Amino acid sequence: MNCKLLGLLALLWCGNLAAQSIQSIEEDTAQVIYHSPSPEIEQPAPFSLFTFIPADSISPSFNKKKRLAWVTAANIAFYGGSLLALNAAWYKDYPRTSFHTFDDSKEWLQVDKVGHAWTAYTTGKYLSEMWEWAGLPRRKAVWVGGLSGAAYLTVIEFLDAHSAEWGWSWSDMGANIFGSTLFMGQEFLWNEQRIQFKFSFHHNSYDDPVLEQRAGSLFGKPWYERMLKDYNAQTYWFSANLRSFFKNSKLPPWLNVAVGYGADGMFGGFDNSWMDKNGNPVARYDIPRKRQFYLAPDIDFTKIKTNSKFLRTTFALLNAFKCPAPALMLDSKGKLKAYAIYF
Repeated sequence: MNCKLLGLLALLWCGNLAAQSIQSIEEDTAQVIYHSPSPEIEQPAPFSLFTFIPADSISPSFNKKKRLAWVTAANIAFYGGSLLALNAAWYKDYPRTSFHTFDDSKEWLQVDKVGHAWTAYTTGKYLSEMWEWAGLPRRKAVWVGGLSGAAYLTVIEFLDAHSAEWGWSWSDMGANIFGSTLFMGQEFLWNEQRIQFKFSFHHNSYDDPVLEQRAGSLFGKPWYERMLKDYNAQTYWFSANLRSFFKNSKLPPWLNVAVGYGADGMFGGFDNSWMDKNGNPVARYDIPRKRQFYLAPDIDFTKIKTNSKFLRTTFALLNAFKCPAPALMLDSKGKLKAYAIYF
């Protein structure tokens, strides 16, 4: 059985198992870990990618069963389409192998691991909104969406495990579980995402022709490939909403403070050495590989009041990304730098 089919079957099996188990999980845990909002605190209307199609405004003919069928079909299409896209971007140029593992826990200064966690978090969040729109109760939607996000990334790990260039990574799996847990835990504890997990990207230009050639072979040339592959240009943020933690304060409800993590100077997974297109060894140990830590203000777009369904949906989508803003950066070499605008 090829790895794509195995991955799809694993995904469907996990989703079916999660759906069958959800009722018993809810009964066992709802009284312990799920806290409804305090009735005396006014709760903002939820922001969702599906705000523009509120469930209570759908015609009676488009009933719950039809919505569930539509969402199920959309999930299958999304999973299948994105896996095909990943195969074209990552796997097609490398031979297939039998299942094997690979320890990449020290690769790319762990930026790729943070990316795994962000993907699991974001996928779980939006899938939960989708299932809630389809008619599932909120708690059940969180369980199904959160577990589906982790299952989706597990399928990708199976693809890695059958590629000669990569392998099954336990550190990737740990990052996936962390991302899903961060989403689900906040929903069960606070009924909201007080700490948003966000992403930002800036296009890097490499002035040195040797480095630009290396970047092209490693990260691709189109901006969308660079966004996916260039770990030197990615930053991941934990963005905390201050008003959510200080309910009685007069702070603007949309104001967040974000701490970010990124890295720079990486032209190989473990070190800056490689073979050029003519088979000659290249060693650029003169380029330091640096971790970078950021502090910046941010905006929780879902806290901005608006009656526009289009804007509410747009804000829900934007909240996956860090808002460009002034920032301070401290790297692992002790350098402190201020940015007027950083993204």
